[in-house]
Formats: sequence, structure tokens, C-alpha cells
Amino acid sequence: MNVLTFMQLLRRITHFILFVMIGYQDSPPKFISKFNFTERDLMRHVDFNIKGDDVIVFLHIQKTGGTTFGRHLVRNIRLEQPCDCKLGQKKCNCHRPGKDESWLFSRFSTGWSCGLHADWTELTSCVPVIMGKKQAQKNFYYITMLRDPVSRYLSEWKHVQRGATWKTSLHMCDGRAPTPDELPACYPGDDWSGVMLRDFMACPHNLANNRQTRMLADLSLVGCYNLSSMNESARDAALLASATRNLRGMAFYGLTEFQRKTQYLFERTFRLRFISAFTQLNSTRAASVELREDVRRHIEGLNALDVQLYDFARDLFLQRVQFAHRQERIQHRQERRRRSRQHKAPPPGQRLRRKEEPMPSLQAATTEDYASQVAHW
Repeated sequence: MNVLTFMQLLRRITHFILFVMIGYQDSPPKFISKFNFTERDLMRHVDFNIKGDDVIVFLHIQKTGGTTFGRHLVRNIRLEQPCDCKLGQKKCNCHRPGKDESWLFSRFSTGWSCGLHADWTELTSCVPVIMGKKQAQKNFYYITMLRDPVSRYLSEWKHVQRGATWKTSLHMCDGRAPTPDELPACYPGDDWSGVMLRDFMACPHNLANNRQTRMLADLSLVGCYNLSSMNESARDAALLASATRNLRGMAFYGLTEFQRKTQYLFERTFRLRFISAFTQLNSTRAASVELREDVRRHIEGLNALDVQLYDFARDLFLQRVQFAHRQERIQHRQERRRRSRQHKAPPPGQRLRRKEEPMPSLQAATTEDYASQVAHW
């Protein structure tokens, strides 16, 4: 083996070691996947045209960190024309550049235009009307946040205990709101302040039960809030299948338990950049609740559909993170190879001069800045 061959081999080994080290540092922790997804499921990229007709629609499920994420959308994205958020006002004007038209449909931009915490069923029928054009003329990109079902349930209990009701929610489905018989109240007064956890769990009509599944499903498929339209097992199966299908097809969703990964996937999906990094807050009210194991199992039973949905969502989410990191590493490696080939190959004019003027003192200077050609995400 001559010296030149040995140096080339050494350089390749060095590059391989560096690639492995960089890949290890950038990769999320490994996890055991329970589901098989196609590349189409894992690859998430939206050619979001903020200057055109594209609209991001945020489906805000209670107690999933949606308020924090919603504020990120209006205050923390680096835009040519940032949202105009005035002090003391609850809503911001998120207009397209040069247009008096919003690119974002959310609590902090358009308000609760389709009702308080409108669900999938309400939004998909209401948003196209509210935004002023038929759905075929706009691209609506639905996004949402999900949370561990037990933590979310406890957080909602604590919120209701402090006086929250969400009783002004419309729950529209197939053109009408549910009747009092279809959706009975869990408490007789104005609110449920001071409710104990055992009483919160005891109400069979509590909308906290399986809230994430219900809000992501197409309720028209199960007769809306009319529980007599089909038996319970068939209804549950249809709700879970619908919620899973809708979640899988959404442009993006994040998980409360993975704030930095949520930021990373959103930026990769929409090619929008946040100004400051997301922070993970683990000291929540739900985290402060001490549960006996039997109580935890009971809550999981009340939210059996949400447990299955979150299991699916978490698996798909983490696989998308790993897939995105893998794609980045491949792109970086390809870019390094391209730059290396450009650096080694002499310009055509230089090769010509060497043939015509074989003078060792003359060299062709390469002035092109190759770094400027790197595609930054």
C-alpha cells in the first residue's frame, strides 16, 4: 500500500468516526416501536405558503399545553411580518405579508370563532366558512397537541376544581348542539368548584373521559352525542379508529412531554423557525398529585381510548423524530461529499492551462465560497 492510498484510507476512517459521533449526539433516545409506519407516515413536510391561501388550524384540546403552544405560534415564530400582539389584547393580528388576511386559525389569532375549544367535527365544518372561502380554494393544515392521558385528566380535574366549566362550548355536530338528555351535566350549580377526585371520576357523563379521542374523531360517524345510535363497544371502536386516522393524517402534532422535539418537528414540517427554544416544565399541578396505584388504574380505565390513542401517537411521534434526524444526517453527508468533489476537481480552465502552459509557478485561484451553497433547514 503506497503512502497516498494509506492517507486516503485514514481520511475515510476519520470521516466515518466523526459521522458516527455526530449521528449519536443528534439522535433521540432509542425506544422500542410497537407500530409499523410507512415512509409517507414518517415524512412530514408542508410547502406552507404564508403569502398565498394556506392556513394553519390549531385544534386546542384542554389541558394539553395548548395555551403555551398557541402563544408560541403568535409570539415566537420568526416571520417577515410578525403577528401584531398589542398589550392588553387577547388576540393578535397574524396577517399575511401585504394582506389583511390571517394565515393562522387559533385562539390567540382568530379567537374561539368556531366555539370554545372546538373539536375536529366542529372545526372541519366551520373553519372554511369562517375563513371566507370554500375548502377547495384553501389548504387547511390541522395541528394539535396531545398529553399523557392520566396527567391530562388530573390537570383537568384540578382546573375544574378551581371553577372552570367550559360550559359555553357548542359541541356542534351534524348542524345541531346536543340536547340536555344527550349531554347531561355532572353538577347542579354554576360550576363544580371544590370537586373531589372520586366525585369527578364517578360522573359517567364527564367529558374529561377520553377527551382527546372524542375531540379528534369525526363524531358524525357515531351519531354525534346520541349514545343510543349504536352499542358502546362499536361506538368506542369507531371513535378510536376515526381519531387515529385523523391524527395520522394531520400536518403536525406535538406531545406535551417532548417540548424540544415538538419544536423540532414543527420547524421541519412547516420550514418556520421559532425565535427562542421551547422549555420543558415538569412541575405541573398534575405532577403534584399523589395517586394510589388502584386510582391510577381506574383513571386509565376511564380513559381507555385515550390511553390507546396516546400510545399510538407517542410511537409515531418518536419515529418521526428519528426519521427526521436520519434524513438530516443523510443530507449532511451528501452535502459534504458534494463539497469535497467540488474542492478536489480543478476548474476546466485550469486543466487547459496546465496542458498549454506547464509552468509550476502558475496556479488557478479558487475563490468560490462553498459554504454559501449549503442548504440550511
